[in-house]
Amino acid sequence: MELYKQINKAGYEQVVFYRDSDSGLKAIISVHSTVLGPALGGARMWAYDSEEDAIEDVLRLSKGMTYKAAVAGLNLGGGKAVIIGDSKKDKNEKLLRAFGKFVDSLQGRYITAEDVGTCQEDMNIISQETKYVTGIAPERGGSGDPSPFTALGVYQGIKAAVEKVYGTTDLKGKVVAVQGVGNVGYYLCQYLASEGARLIVSDINTGALERAQEKFEVEVVSPQEIFGVDCDIFAPCALGAVVNDATLPEFKCKIIAGGANNVLAEPRHGDLLHKSGILYMPDYVINAGGLINVAQQLYGYDQEIVRNKVLKIYDNCVNVLKLAEKENIATYLAADRVAEQRLAAAKTEVSKVG
Repeated sequence: MELYKQINKAGYEQVVFYRDSDSGLKAIISVHSTVLGPALGGARMWAYDSEEDAIEDVLRLSKGMTYKAAVAGLNLGGGKAVIIGDSKKDKNEKLLRAFGKFVDSLQGRYITAEDVGTCQEDMNIISQETKYVTGIAPERGGSGDPSPFTALGVYQGIKAAVEKVYGTTDLKGKVVAVQGVGNVGYYLCQYLASEGARLIVSDINTGALERAQEKFEVEVVSPQEIFGVDCDIFAPCALGAVVNDATLPEFKCKIIAGGANNVLAEPRHGDLLHKSGILYMPDYVINAGGLINVAQQLYGYDQEIVRNKVLKIYDNCVNVLKLAEKENIATYLAADRVAEQRLAAAKTEVSKVG
């Protein structure tokens, strides 16, 4: 009953649990809102410590997608899926097709895409069971890997933050600590290195680190050390909740801006960053590039259209920073206000029509 209370209090429209004994699939889809349109969000496959952790993750992520779409100006709602399991051991075609049937059962209220633990090839397989999937291969009419566009948006957001703090968008000589150099982090490093930024990186995946070392001049530190390095910008590009009680005292940066979702462990950590003078660029504002990319598949994919939309993330970030300064509030609160104003306006229009 506590779960029902939580869902009702936060305004979630639908949370669906699914189990397929034949494939071993255990999955959850959370539809937070369809006020602006069908709920679009990735399918994350992760070996959660408990089912409770999986539920908490899918709820937080789906709400974040609602706000992300709203701030990005997309006519889409927020949803997310989690598949409980180790993507390196448990993922196979049978399981993915079972998940595709699960997605299809919601008849378009939720549209899936890739996320942590899933990839473009997985979306190709899922598309054999449902049309409600994005991020499939370009040769099949899809939008492909969203990571480069997520990174481009993060890069734009970092430039907006740097302009606010340093009075210039120039990143030459700026020290950026990139936590996680997988897909998004790797492409972000490309943009940063091209401007002459100095990179300090960490990752639990040695292969990802080796690739970054081969391509860029980077200083490698351990995953535990990355929080406390001297830098101008800390760019979290792995999992969420990295700003928490343990890490807050370690940060030696002026800006936190990266591609990860749910960077703040709790909202109060955003308030603590605000009080400490560290500029936090809200995650769902800065990392919307991937969503913009996969969303375009719904209307006929055009890479140039996507690029132009992603470049506007710079303006979205500037608007959030201006509101935060005007109201003297934490940036995460300013971003929430922007999203909630658009959602409220849409609800008003719906009620007028009704």
